[in-house]
Amino acid sequence: MRFDRSARAPVNETAAAARAGAALTIDLSALVANWRQLAARASASECAAVVKADAYGLGAESAARALAAAGCRTFFVATAGEGERIRAVAPRAIVYVLEGLPNGGARALAAARLRPVLASLEEIREWAAFGRAIGRRLPAALQFDTGMNRLGLSVRDAEAAATAAQDVDLTLTMSHFVCAQWAEDPRNARQIAAFEAARLSFPGVPASLCNSSGIFLGRKPHYDLLRPGYAIYGGNPTPGSPNPMRSVARLEAPVLATRRIEAGESVGYDGMWTATRPTRLATLGLGYGDGFPAAVAGPGRPAPEAIVAGRRCPIVGRVSMDFVMLDVTDVPEAAVYRGQTAELLGETIGVDELAERCGTIGYEILTRLGRRYERVYIGG
Repeated sequence: MRFDRSARAPVNETAAAARAGAALTIDLSALVANWRQLAARASASECAAVVKADAYGLGAESAARALAAAGCRTFFVATAGEGERIRAVAPRAIVYVLEGLPNGGARALAAARLRPVLASLEEIREWAAFGRAIGRRLPAALQFDTGMNRLGLSVRDAEAAATAAQDVDLTLTMSHFVCAQWAEDPRNARQIAAFEAARLSFPGVPASLCNSSGIFLGRKPHYDLLRPGYAIYGGNPTPGSPNPMRSVARLEAPVLATRRIEAGESVGYDGMWTATRPTRLATLGLGYGDGFPAAVAGPGRPAPEAIVAGRRCPIVGRVSMDFVMLDVTDVPEAAVYRGQTAELLGETIGVDELAERCGTIGYEILTRLGRRYERVYIGG
């Protein structure tokens, strides 16, 4: 694909969308700017990046390359396989594996220079034993459960963990907030206190507690390492307040056809939407087969929209596997035509708005973005 470097946008984006049915543009400059903004909020702490789930659906290798070039030294992934992908493009980076130590997987993690996030005494002992067998103290993080009840050592097991980890090179202790996006929730303070208690058994070991939203908490529990994820990719870490992050993903789809229907006619499977006036429709070339949510408007929840010729147009009817229908009646007729591009996600309709209108969360919107899109990376 040929790029106009001065505009930082693909010259043949329309042609790309026509081939793929829809185009997903990922702005790596915005991604890096978001990471830098988060890092600046706690300049005394190192800022890592969570790039699990294919960098929240936006492409792990591309995201990691851009972030590493910007100065990011530490990455978090979910699985060892994800870690190997990051290691291939960021050979000098520290890479932590959040799922910990796969059963019998110590040799593979050590060979790839990946650091497991150990969450049980059994894992600690296995990692320590493997290190002794090869004559090295291997690096790892310890995770404590302070309220998530998902993965992690109990705070009361901290002393036992310290004993079991004597032959481990502990490089990090960490925990994870339950609801840091709600700054006034009392669970935040309880989790900080519990984490402080666990850390007493590990003097001198760096600590990490803050996810994206945690960075914005008034108590500033930044510790030594920040672990933002969602906010890097444009999600709002402060719900209820304006989003301080830049939009990273732009999703566009071509208009395949337009048609007129009369009042009383229904649209899509199951006839879930019925026109109350003479209506012009535009059919777009994407659907739930591309990862676009299949949800329709619900009680008290407005329909998702797309931007056509600068105007918001509601999605009508049930989303199909390959198609979405828009009500474009209020757009000038000459402005809607076959081959025109509609924007479903971007600067105007952010990931959190789209998620709310679809009855889901922005994390799911991003991570479900399909592979049928023509993916275009700009900036970075």
